[in-house]
Amino acid sequence: MAPVVAAAEPTGVAGAAPAATSVNRLHLTLAGAAVALVYAPTVAWLVGRWTLSVWQHAHGLFIPPLVGWLIVQELKRHRSLPVSGSAAGFLFLVPALAIHVLDTGIQTQLLSAISLIMALPGLSLLFLGWPRTKAILFPLLFTAFALPIPLAVTERLHLVLRHLTTDIVAPLLSASGLSLFKEGTTVFLANATVQIADACSGFSTLYASLAFAFLLAYFSSSVKRRVLVLALAAPVAIAANVLRMFILLWLVAWRGPGILDTFIHPLSGMLTFAVALPLLMWVGGDGSAKASTITTEA
Repeated sequence: MAPVVAAAEPTGVAGAAPAATSVNRLHLTLAGAAVALVYAPTVAWLVGRWTLSVWQHAHGLFIPPLVGWLIVQELKRHRSLPVSGSAAGFLFLVPALAIHVLDTGIQTQLLSAISLIMALPGLSLLFLGWPRTKAILFPLLFTAFALPIPLAVTERLHLVLRHLTTDIVAPLLSASGLSLFKEGTTVFLANATVQIADACSGFSTLYASLAFAFLLAYFSSSVKRRVLVLALAAPVAIAANVLRMFILLWLVAWRGPGILDTFIHPLSGMLTFAVALPLLMWVGGDGSAKASTITTEA
């Protein structure tokens, strides 16, 4: 009889596994639908901020699909890890929902966006458990770069970047042959007066470059390159914005201030990303190779 009982027990366990997996998927689907419903206005607000202009957190559009891809790849790589939900997820989920409820009263939307970022690791712990949540920890944390930072928080940084850009661009323009006078963040040319405003401070490029640098550091297998790419993120972003303002001011001196009302002005904003991001990728070195390896392994 013993062999018969021993053979029957695995059959019961194996039969229960698909049912348990099905229930877990059902719960995950229902939770995902609930989160989507609760945070739908917040997501709409975030998309509105990301698409406001090239100067306003445009990189945020790329964060959700990138995070989704990273999570899928990491879960495929760690498919052998156990799936065991942890009640510790409520330590993240409950405060996140409380912040969201608070924001429904004061209508900042930013607090609700923060609560959405907080809720993600809570949901991961509840449905995937500690081992798998640890495996996707970086993508979960990386979602924070999707948050728009209000001007009230970064006002001082904007001012510092504006002065820094003006102080670097003005001598370069003089050395290149332009006659000008600088006062604060205003450049007086022979045919126009140009103020380097918050939109031209380079903060958007700086924020995107920092996000990209962290992504490259995550993929890099070299500690030296990780430190280097993180250390150079800000200088590279600032240098790209200085290049942009140098070109714009030369165009203003050549064609007049009307050039700022054409497509060239926003296009120059894209130039900063076109310069900064490839340069950081080159500094990051083996990051793209590791990304390809992860995809292949998955």
